[in-house]
Amino acid sequence: MTHRVAVLALDGVLPLDLGIPARVFNEARAPDGSRLYSVGTCSLGGRPVRTHEDFRIVVEHDESLLDTADTVVIATQEPTPDLLATGTLPEDVTAVLKGIRPGTRIVSLCTSAFLLAAAGLLDGMRATTHWTLCEAFTQLFPGIEVDPNVLFVDNGRILTSAGGAAGIDLCLHLVRLDHGASVAAAAARRCVAAPWREGGQAQFIEHVVPQDADRSTSDTRQWALERLADPLTLEDMARHAHMSVRTFTRRFRQETGLSPLKWLAQRRLAHARHLLESTTLPVARIATACGFGDPVALRRQFHTYVGLSPAAYRRAHSAPGVAEGTAAVR
Repeated sequence: MTHRVAVLALDGVLPLDLGIPARVFNEARAPDGSRLYSVGTCSLGGRPVRTHEDFRIVVEHDESLLDTADTVVIATQEPTPDLLATGTLPEDVTAVLKGIRPGTRIVSLCTSAFLLAAAGLLDGMRATTHWTLCEAFTQLFPGIEVDPNVLFVDNGRILTSAGGAAGIDLCLHLVRLDHGASVAAAAARRCVAAPWREGGQAQFIEHVVPQDADRSTSDTRQWALERLADPLTLEDMARHAHMSVRTFTRRFRQETGLSPLKWLAQRRLAHARHLLESTTLPVARIATACGFGDPVALRRQFHTYVGLSPAAYRRAHSAPGVAEGTAAVR
């Protein structure tokens, strides 16, 4: 059956972000060329919506569209002064969000994470939003773990994304989850977008650039990528960069937005995903090739950050026709 996506547009919506779900999901096609998703846009009462720019938009549906949706996307709405001051929403918005059927997947784009948080839908979860408002988000909703250094966060039923193009990344991530890597890659090509940017990739935050830029950590990052199977330590990486551990860690975070070991763990996980998708190598061999040491550690990482076991991930995302040994293993 076609997966039904309902996009909710509220006053203050960003027009560019409003169009992202339809643009991405409508490009996800079955082998016969038929669309795998149907996308509709709604507003409260079906009324015209005042955008963040100097025009209004007219939608085809009211909020009853949410009642039959498999996925609900809350298009980016810039937080109102009242929401930023009190952490609360108008009663009608709260009622609509809390009235979404149990089991329906809920997605927020960019600063619409504030809406989900104010409605109580993110309590006790991890989330992200645009990096410029992460501090305000934390102050308003201390019970939610905010990560400013990622493009999106997948909690299973509820997902949040960072600003702008990260909404494209999240929608493509959902296509991958639903229909596999090849369908998502084809949709990305039709959108002329990158088929996959890791959810853990740092947002483009204005990090301070080290004054002696010739002492970048980029060479060490490349060196580490070529040795993912080795038991690399922070000291090993700092030694290769000819820096103290303290200086290396500071510069690494300035350049990537992540600590060296967190970055290394994410690269290992990304390599494991690639091998699961593109080869039939045993999970134990993939664990060794990616530096996890044993399958138990690899499974633990997958359950924590992907929400699936390696075997389940392979069933969902492996490309057709892969053969053992088709990808290089370091």
